[in-house]
Amino acid sequence: EGQLVESGGGLVQAGGSLTLSCTVSGGRFSAYSMGWFRQRPGMEREGISCFSSSGNRTEYSDSVKGRFTISRDNALNTLYLQMNSLKPDDTAMYYCKPVQTYWRGGVSYCRLLPASAHDWGQGTQVTVSS
Repeated sequence: EGQLVESGGGLVQAGGSLTLSCTVSGGRFSAYSMGWFRQRPGMEREGISCFSSSGNRTEYSDSVKGRFTISRDNALNTLYLQMNSLKPDDTAMYYCKPVQTYWRGGVSYCRLLPASAHDWGQGTQVTVSS
């Protein structure tokens, strides 16, 4: 189904910003709902944001709502995550992956759960210092 390559991570001070990118090669990017996940030290990987395959629907976990913004460019097969007001608790490895899609009233929505297609990429590390 193709490869996922995340980039844009780094070291930033609390209150700072970063923009992550995820490029998908192979498969039909525009047909996937896409999501961002992260794994904080000592914790399970969690879904934090997703963007539906159509209808421009987005979802955010409570931990990032209001601070992070997800977007996508289907022409470039790329998913983005703009992260503002970063906190030390945002320190994690960040991953992208297709996510589950459901339909309601002819509109697609996404869930913060990984879909079966695509293996996980290598991720990009975000470290927020206090």
